[in-house]
Amino acid sequence: MTERMMPLAAIEQLCLRALTSAGASQDNAAAVARSTMLAERDGIRSHGLLYVPIYAEHVRCGKVDGKALPVVSQPRPGAVVVDAATGFAHPAINAGWDRFIAAARQNGVAAMTVFNSYNCGVLGHHAERIAEDGLLGLCTTHAPASIAPPGGRVPVIGTNPFALGVPDEAGGIAFVLDQSASVVAKSEILLRSRKGRPIEPGWAIDEHGAATLDPAAALKGSMLPAGGHKGFGVGLLVEILAACLSGSVLSKDASPFSDAMGGPPRTGHCFIAFDTLAFSTTFSHHVASLLGAIAAQADARLPGQGRKAARKRTEREGVMVDSDLAERIEALCR
Repeated sequence: MTERMMPLAAIEQLCLRALTSAGASQDNAAAVARSTMLAERDGIRSHGLLYVPIYAEHVRCGKVDGKALPVVSQPRPGAVVVDAATGFAHPAINAGWDRFIAAARQNGVAAMTVFNSYNCGVLGHHAERIAEDGLLGLCTTHAPASIAPPGGRVPVIGTNPFALGVPDEAGGIAFVLDQSASVVAKSEILLRSRKGRPIEPGWAIDEHGAATLDPAAALKGSMLPAGGHKGFGVGLLVEILAACLSGSVLSKDASPFSDAMGGPPRTGHCFIAFDTLAFSTTFSHHVASLLGAIAAQADARLPGQGRKAARKRTEREGVMVDSDLAERIEALCR
């Protein structure tokens, strides 16, 4: 495999051109292009350029409405609801964002749900955005079913991540926690499948319930939850918030993100923001004390440290991109 270095701005422009060429509106494509660039910036390759050909295919076949206009409502002072209209998640989230943040500041806490939606990219970036606004953010999103219940073989929930964005006392971000209910993101298995590389032990089982290292067999079977039944419990919590509360299609009924089958997935998201000063004047002090206790241990690591290190490097040097993948995306632009 040959690679070439690309600046972050070039990655964003490449994605933008591919999506507008496929038929997405400029605004919708720009929101997704930025998310793709941020994923590559933070070293999360499974949510970066790898997905651009899929995004473009889904716009062309109608699985995603590239020209969708989200509809925002506010049925209660602390509740913001966004209908993504089977379009991309990012422009729908953007459409409701200002009302959501304003509601949290006014009420002390607010929630925004999004339905009729699609893959929202790296969930931690949305939690980080809430923290950048000076609020404590808890974000959830669900995905087409890929995890079976303990003792079962048929997937009923998705990898269903949650993310926590924590502001610090200086107006910055203390840390971002972003993890899925599965041992790894499903996109990581998809990436291994495309590169012809085996997956790691303990990641998945095949359709017969047997352990497998074959990514193709894993994609036909079930991913394993992190921490066994406890990880499945986390996935159920996310399913209740992101799917049931938002009024979205359940994971078990959603069409896959990875191919053109089944029509729009119509998945959902739930974001909650807290103005910490509405609850306590000691929040920032306690967070600083907690993080200090972690930092005092020589080999201890905070969540998100790997992403922060990748961010510093790629902002300075750019990103090494698979040349074949870049050429495939460039072909979509033509």
